[in-house]
Amino acid sequence: MMRLQRRTVAACSSALALALGATACGGGDIAPAGSGGGKLDGSKVVVAGVWSGTEQKNFRKVLDAFSEKTGAKVEFISTGDNVSTVVGSKIEGGNAPDVVMVPQVGVLQQFARKGWLQPLGKKTEQTVTDNFAPVWKNYGTVDGDFYGLYFKAAHKSTVWYSPDALDQAGVKPPKSYAEMLKSSATVADSGLPAFAVAGEDGWTLTDWFENIYLSQAGPEKYDRLAAHKLPWTDPSVVKALTTLGKLFSDKDLVAGGRSGALSTDFPSSVGQVFGAEPEAAMVFEGDFVGSIAKEEHGRKVGEDAAFFPFPAVDGGKAPVVSGGDAAVVLKDGRNRKAAMALMDYLATPGAAEVWAAEGGFLSPNKKADPAAYGDDTARTIAKSLVDAGDTVRFDMSDQAPAAFGGTKGMGEWKILQDFLRDPADPKGTAAALEAAAAKAFKN
Repeated sequence: MMRLQRRTVAACSSALALALGATACGGGDIAPAGSGGGKLDGSKVVVAGVWSGTEQKNFRKVLDAFSEKTGAKVEFISTGDNVSTVVGSKIEGGNAPDVVMVPQVGVLQQFARKGWLQPLGKKTEQTVTDNFAPVWKNYGTVDGDFYGLYFKAAHKSTVWYSPDALDQAGVKPPKSYAEMLKSSATVADSGLPAFAVAGEDGWTLTDWFENIYLSQAGPEKYDRLAAHKLPWTDPSVVKALTTLGKLFSDKDLVAGGRSGALSTDFPSSVGQVFGAEPEAAMVFEGDFVGSIAKEEHGRKVGEDAAFFPFPAVDGGKAPVVSGGDAAVVLKDGRNRKAAMALMDYLATPGAAEVWAAEGGFLSPNKKADPAAYGDDTARTIAKSLVDAGDTVRFDMSDQAPAAFGGTKGMGEWKILQDFLRDPADPKGTAAALEAAAAKAFKN
């Protein structure tokens, strides 16, 4: 559950029809790379990725549609969260998968610079150029070569709430961050803490910071900070921490107070809002909150579980922070021809529409049919992601070396947990972040 971002009605009569119909849903014919349009009968593609459970089952439907189309057999291997270690060991053992679904930009860059990846074919690259905003191609490009096709995305700028809780407090979904704090105080006055905060999972705290920073400081500084070309001691960082600290420091706004938040993991934070006995009115996280509210707590998304976009901060633009899983081809895989054919397919709208029909999925492919999504909420979130175009910014901590942005008890996760525990010193927190970033980035 920790990285859900790394973790139904359809436009056609079924998910399979979406994948196999020639052009009815925008998928078009998929001519396998280098095959002259022929089949790949007898070929086998091994795909590795973090997904398990429902996510793996739904991705399997995408792979099955590719198999029906081409005749290639596809095997999926679940790596768990530690993709880098698993893939590295398989390469060393001479048993490398053909394709890997990589959940972090930093890991994709690591793989490319180790020489593990094969640049994608011209057909795939052209389809991505035609079907995706340039920002997605940029995130899949390392040192001028295009390696990563972003197939699945997460929208990490959504605040989920109980409509009953807001109605009882007499407040509406806010349009600005200042209005959100004001509404939160009104909710708290009505007897229910405003926010469930999953402080036990440090990654959720990075998402809080990133949304505030992107809106307040703007995309240019966001990009510089993400690459550590701007120090974490910059005044813009201190300002964002100060803004976040205003929420964290008000014990009435956070369920259980700061100590309670530090012992709350992400799934529990969703349960605090949508469980049988609500302990908070709102929880901030990605689009995947809706799936948990529905599957784990029986809520109907759009009725008793709703969301509003993370609001604009200090007159900036409303942020759209994303995560995503990129498909890459390993040089040491055994069937590059079939692997490249799979990449051609995953770049099409039809492939995205197969999973969209099942739920729990967003595609950055702007040509995917919105009707493929199973409900209005998913369609709205998907439209927001696509409409954001080049203003989308990938999760900053996922762009960093894992020692800084992706390891429990270390780096940004740990320092922001310390900040949640005591938000009185934003400058000191910024200095600690800079020291940890400099060590991890080695600059």
